[in-house]
Amino acid sequence: MTISFDWLKTLFPTTLPADQVAALLTGSGLEVESLEDLESIPGGLRGVVLGTVLTCERHPDADKLSLTTVAVGDDTPRQIVCGAPNVAAGQRVVVALEGATLHPSQGEPFKIKKSKIRGAASEGMICAEDEIGLGQSHAGIMVLDTDLPDGTPAAEYFGLGSDTIIEIGLTPNRADAASHYGVARELRALLGQPAHLPDVSAFAALEKNSFLDETMKSLNEEAGSFPTVSVTIEDDQACPRYAGLLLDNVRVGPSPEWLQRRLRSIGLSPINNVVDVTNFVLHELGQPLHAFDADQITGAAIRVKRAAAGEKFVTLDGVERTLLADDLVIADAHGAPMALAGVFGGKTSGVHDTTTRVFLESAYFAPAVVRRTSQAHGLKTDASFRFERGTDPYMVPTALQRAALLLQEVAGACIAAPVVDVFPHAIPNNQVRLRLDRVARLIGQEIGEERIREILTGLGIQIEQQTGQEWLLAVPPYKVDVTREADVIEEILRIYGFNNVALRPHNSASFLSPFPNPDPEVIRQKVASLLSGQGFSEIITNSLTNSQYFEKADAPVESLVRILNYNSQDLNVMRPALLHSGLEVVRHNLNRRQRDLKLYEFGRTYQRTAAGKYQEKTVLGLWLTGAATAETWQHPSQKATFHDAAGAVQQVLAALGHAQPAPQPTQHSYLAGGLALLVQNQPVGNVGAVSPQVLKRLDVSQPVWYAELDWDWLLKKYKASLVARELPKFPEVRRDLSLVVDKAVTFEQLRTIAQKTEKKLLQGLNVFDVYEGDRLEAGKKSYSVSFTLQDPSQTLTDQAIDQVMQRLIQQFEKQAGALIRK
Repeated sequence: MTISFDWLKTLFPTTLPADQVAALLTGSGLEVESLEDLESIPGGLRGVVLGTVLTCERHPDADKLSLTTVAVGDDTPRQIVCGAPNVAAGQRVVVALEGATLHPSQGEPFKIKKSKIRGAASEGMICAEDEIGLGQSHAGIMVLDTDLPDGTPAAEYFGLGSDTIIEIGLTPNRADAASHYGVARELRALLGQPAHLPDVSAFAALEKNSFLDETMKSLNEEAGSFPTVSVTIEDDQACPRYAGLLLDNVRVGPSPEWLQRRLRSIGLSPINNVVDVTNFVLHELGQPLHAFDADQITGAAIRVKRAAAGEKFVTLDGVERTLLADDLVIADAHGAPMALAGVFGGKTSGVHDTTTRVFLESAYFAPAVVRRTSQAHGLKTDASFRFERGTDPYMVPTALQRAALLLQEVAGACIAAPVVDVFPHAIPNNQVRLRLDRVARLIGQEIGEERIREILTGLGIQIEQQTGQEWLLAVPPYKVDVTREADVIEEILRIYGFNNVALRPHNSASFLSPFPNPDPEVIRQKVASLLSGQGFSEIITNSLTNSQYFEKADAPVESLVRILNYNSQDLNVMRPALLHSGLEVVRHNLNRRQRDLKLYEFGRTYQRTAAGKYQEKTVLGLWLTGAATAETWQHPSQKATFHDAAGAVQQVLAALGHAQPAPQPTQHSYLAGGLALLVQNQPVGNVGAVSPQVLKRLDVSQPVWYAELDWDWLLKKYKASLVARELPKFPEVRRDLSLVVDKAVTFEQLRTIAQKTEKKLLQGLNVFDVYEGDRLEAGKKSYSVSFTLQDPSQTLTDQAIDQVMQRLIQQFEKQAGALIRK
């Protein structure tokens, strides 16, 4: 949520700087994520002041330069060399002092330095409007007509206010703080100073002097317009309160500069004065409003009702939507929908450039109703964000009056009918009993009755009754998350300050938590360090993802874990695999010209079984794309290959005590070929190239190698022990064989045959060449394999070596159909 500090100070006047206010808000639970200075023009005219030209003489060494002395508000007038043709003694001018940085309308910023111009010292600059970014003219210096004293900041003279933008990470339970006034209420509780609602006292006079007399009513009737708009609530559980106001003589057009500046400061684009006022009031008071073109309200009647299932409705964005029976709509006298209540307006009933009569809506809708409609139609708006979390039903009339006064100011609006406010059943305060001893027990420290009373008063919570150490509290409806005693105590602690709760000198616990052995976190850090040392970067991605990555619209996947109340169509399921989340990171980097990536993530995946149960497991994922090694003057860059991915996986498995996984070809749903890795005959991972179909679906423009490991299983089977052996005293021997086999025979099959045939002397084997070509018959390939033999107890003789090699040859011929090339 974005808050303008300058705007906030109109509701909560304070002399505290923005960073101190941000620290207070963060300490109370409204975490400030960032502070950003916002200036009307770059630089804010810092170091630029008003001055008076005391003297002006011709420069002795330059015909077009003048030598001036200028008073700038201190005891030392500045000597400034000026080249403007219109400079003269007695003028009030704009002076950039030494050290100021100017941002001209065109060109790069530059800093004012003390210098010599044609031999004369110059200690500043008398400015033209383009030199300080206020215009395009460079015909001469700016000559002011003002009585402000010398030294007055130029920003003050030109009305260039600066602002600080506060970005708050608003949690879903803090709907009461989803506005500038909501933040002002928070500061009221923290600092014990009053927060001020906007003054709407002038509304009564506006209503009295408006077009409500009998003469005007008769003129309205003669013109064919309706003197008022009636309101009927057909479902008061879904809409407990609905208020409206009919305005006439509205002139739709651009908003004044101050209103546009306010909206832009919080990231909104101005649209027109009517829509801008509704947005302004929403962000100021937290109460959404909607403006209808009153001439489009058929029958001059508003009906708040449920939609007919299957009914068609075109929203403001021009999309035709099929309504559900659960949708609450704002309809006209004939029942035709004009807006989705609390979510989005309709295309035909909205305000247009030709609108002159506006019906202004201010209402309170049940959060669950708005949430269902918002989710069902995939519509997320500023209004639905607040309604579905809970707004203040008693802010409805205030917001309506505030908007009416603003529309009178910026659009010339007049009231054409009295306020209609349908509120069939008052919404009571929530009553909560608070035990003071419970406060001390949960917080761990005595706070004191008087301080508790001050905090509750600042939070707007009334004490209705006191019985000894037990208080009966009335919590206002806008505090939607405060319903129990524990919630009230949490509110007290937030304002009192977590940092003010002292730690005991000797903290202790009544139990010792068991420590797993081996510690999963230690093992994870070990593997993370290993991968980081190989140039991989760790990523953390969202556990929510897009169901369209895994299914087509006409073929739902039952194993997906779906989110019932998702905030975005792009995040509507729990991820069944890490692959796609990582590919989103790859895509993000590729779009920013970062093409060489090595990434890894420890993350959870989620699936629904055929029995309806849910499975959750931890997976280690690795992604490689682009170059595996950077280009240097000694070596060209090399593209990442399967062996780079497989090698990284091998090192991870070796670090976990599984140095010899058994690979076998696999058909993986997301990979183009690849290998499955088995440990103890248990599949523990896959490695291969991501299929082109998956890459295309995620708009990834270059090949990606991917590996995933079952982290949960590998943790259970982790082997921490190391076996130390004495270095062998006797030499090892290498022998090579060239074996011609069918193309279907893999090296892993040959390795298995060799290891089963000779378990004592065979220390290792390696394939150093593979040949397929016209020198072999069709369907054949040749492996060149080296065998390392060693006896730890004696030097191998030629006879023993030949016997081993002969046994290996026999088994290769028998089990693999190999032909030994000699």
